[in-house]
Amino acid sequence: MLQVGAHAPSFQLRGLDNKVCSLEEILARGPAVISFFKISCPVCQMTFPYLERMHANAAASGLRFFGVSQDGPEATLEFNREFGITFPTLLDAASAGYPASNGFGISHVPSTFLVEKDGAISWALDGFARRELEHLGERAGVKPFRRGDYAPEWRAG
Repeated sequence: MLQVGAHAPSFQLRGLDNKVCSLEEILARGPAVISFFKISCPVCQMTFPYLERMHANAAASGLRFFGVSQDGPEATLEFNREFGITFPTLLDAASAGYPASNGFGISHVPSTFLVEKDGAISWALDGFARRELEHLGERAGVKPFRRGDYAPEWRAG
């Protein structure tokens, strides 16, 4: 998996809206959080609502959130509905050999990256780590966890 300091590889993926989106287009508007997932992954199911909470409240920070699904469009739409995900979701197709996932060196999901406007990775997380997500929340200007949330210290992806 690519680490902090590495340069994010370019990609072009189709979104759930059927439009092709490139990393360069995403970064043209500023830094972005890019999180790779599979719909059947329980740690992804736990993580994505917290990413959504940050997305929904991060407008002032300029930080934008994107999911990258390793599943098909129908299953991904259902995942987004079930877990309340509203940020843009791109599809990293198995039929194309998972080009973005392979470019980022993904071996486990969720794998989440903060990519700066210049393409440098400034934060990376494999799995779920409460403290790391709190650090990301600080960057987004949002507290991702609330009293009563189920948020363990760590879960492997």
